[in-house]
Amino acid sequence: MAIDITMKQLRYFVATAECGQVSMAASREHVSQSAVTAAIAALEETLGTRLFERHPQGVTITLDGHDFYNHARHVLDSLNDAVHKSRLRAHEIAGVVRVAASYTVMGYFLPEVLARFRASYPNVNFELHDLEREPLEQAVLAGDVDVGVALLSNASDVARFGHRSLISSPRKLWVSPTHPLAKVDRPTLSQIAQYPYVMITVDEGEASAMRYWRKEKLAPNVILRTGSMEAVRAFVSHGFGITILSDMVFRPWSLEGKRIDAKELKTQIPNMDVGMLWSKTQARSVTTQAFIDFLGYTR
Repeated sequence: MAIDITMKQLRYFVATAECGQVSMAASREHVSQSAVTAAIAALEETLGTRLFERHPQGVTITLDGHDFYNHARHVLDSLNDAVHKSRLRAHEIAGVVRVAASYTVMGYFLPEVLARFRASYPNVNFELHDLEREPLEQAVLAGDVDVGVALLSNASDVARFGHRSLISSPRKLWVSPTHPLAKVDRPTLSQIAQYPYVMITVDEGEASAMRYWRKEKLAPNVILRTGSMEAVRAFVSHGFGITILSDMVFRPWSLEGKRIDAKELKTQIPNMDVGMLWSKTQARSVTTQAFIDFLGYTR
């Protein structure tokens, strides 16, 4: 049976999922809000499931919506890659790009991006470096790596670099479905502070989190600090604690197969921004420039 889904519907759905508001998605796509609403309604009818929960402040993607988002994002990225490749003589570009990335980016963002780039540029290889933020920044400035892909929201004085934002991932509350806050519509940081909290420490996770906690003059009730994302998922899914992390690293299941829900917050907190850094003073090779242009074009 043929499924009648258009690229416009996918674009409008992805924009809404990433913006969290129909109005912002419409502005990003340069269309009316009614066009976005109609596209989402048509998708939900075709798929036979709700993709978003509606509320006065915007929309929250459902678990079915999150799963469909990953597929829709893949379809749009593949199309963009094909268009980009057709415009360039990519097979003539060869060489090595030295790329450094931090823990979160290396595990949850970079592999797919590199695979897509390699499909378009088969004669380009990578030299990869897993670095924390400060050594990554130093390596970029010194010319020891060509491109750093990192959390721009953590970068110190980003104006020192050539830079480009790639994705802005909303942060949400992760809870077990049996946790009391799972039944609360858009909980506040004040409510979250009343329950045990699991704090991720990699990629300056605690320092980043405490910036928005302190802004609200609150503090989380931390029972565990860990550098293991799977430990976070395990403790949250078993109901020992809750946490706030970005959609980029969200998975609805722990390793043991226990469910995790992601809930939008009422308190406004900053997104986690991923982007590229490169030296303003070091000469860039054709391969490096192709990599920078590819990431900037396709995300």
